Amino acid sequence: MSWIIIPLIGIALLLILVVLSVKKHRNNSQNGQSLKEEIPFDPELQYAVIRSSICTGEKLAGFKNKKDGHFTEVMLIRSSEDEMRFKRIYGLDEVKIEY
Repeated sequence: MSWIIIPLIGIALLLILVVLSVKKHRNNSQNGQSLKEEIPFDPELQYAVIRSSICTGEKLAGFKNKKDGHFTEVMLIRSSEDEMRFKRIYGLDEVKIEY
C-alpha cells in the first residue's frame, strides 16, 4: 500500500506548485507591472491605440509606431474595465480607436 502513497504525494506536491505558479503569474499580470516591463511604451516613437474590428467587434489595445505604422499588441479588451486597466498601466489619459 505504501508504494501507492509515495507517487500520490508527489503528484499532490506537483499540483500545488503549479497552482502557486499560476497565482503568482496572475497577480503580476493584474497589477500591470510585468505587462509594462514586457511591452514598453515610448510616446516619442509610438501612440496608444485600440484596434476594433468592424466585423467581429474584437478590440486589441496596443501601440502603433509613428514612422512605419507597425502595431504592437499589448492586450485584448473585453470590457471597459480592461480599457481602464490599459490606460492605468501605461499612464494614459486618452487612447485613439481605429477601425
